[in-house]
Amino acid sequence: MPQSAAVPSDAPLLITQDGAVQTLTLNRPSALNAFTAELLTLLREALDAAAADASVRAVVITGAGRAFCAGQDLNDPMTRPHPTPEAPDQHFGALLDKHYQPLALRLSSMPVPVLCAVNGVAAGAGANFALGCDLVVAAQSASFIQAFSKIGLLPDCGGTWLLPRLVGRARALQLALLGDKLGAADAQQIGLIAQCVPDAELAATVQALAQKLAAMPTRALAQTRRAFDRALQLDFEDAMRIECQAQTELGRSFDFQEGVSAFLQKRKPVFQDR
Repeated sequence: MPQSAAVPSDAPLLITQDGAVQTLTLNRPSALNAFTAELLTLLREALDAAAADASVRAVVITGAGRAFCAGQDLNDPMTRPHPTPEAPDQHFGALLDKHYQPLALRLSSMPVPVLCAVNGVAAGAGANFALGCDLVVAAQSASFIQAFSKIGLLPDCGGTWLLPRLVGRARALQLALLGDKLGAADAQQIGLIAQCVPDAELAATVQALAQKLAAMPTRALAQTRRAFDRALQLDFEDAMRIECQAQTELGRSFDFQEGVSAFLQKRKPVFQDR
């Protein structure tokens, strides 16, 4: 059974662990799990802790209640449209610089796979935070909304980088400029997410995927993500150089030796690297 960390049940972020899989649950259901400075800080700290914890080999992120995350909570003081003499740094640029950019970069540099279980609406920064995870699985009733244009902003939390790479420029602009709701099934069809499943199957599906990934060669999985992301900015020859460098490192690892030995001995491998 999952074991809960020592945090109150009404904390903005809940942390549980089942074997090598740690689950982070956004826990502001009455506000559709909208981000505040407090929640963003807790989320970043939890990801840093998971990255440093050798017992964690996969991370799942989901939301409590009927939403995954409605994006930035506009009632948060950090979202004032104009700085004031008393709080000159409280504006959206500071919010991105202090919270969203480090959070997006933390996701992209995690040493373990990160899965997102989108249990309901994912809007604005909540949508792009989800899309920054390695595998996104959504409930059939879930939806994705690039809500920024509706309040005079542009996609953030990595959205301008992620969207065109996931679905192409034309579809990315359609999503960002119009800000229309995209259902989970359509999101899967256009390649925005990995999988759409019936609502009742979401938690079990994601946990099974996470447990499967946790038993795999974690370092190789993280290197694969890193190589893919770097290759998007390189030409073919330079991308192959990155492959060579990473493969040289992985070829010297315990997991490679274990994988080959297990294959030759016709047994299940036990991977340990991270």
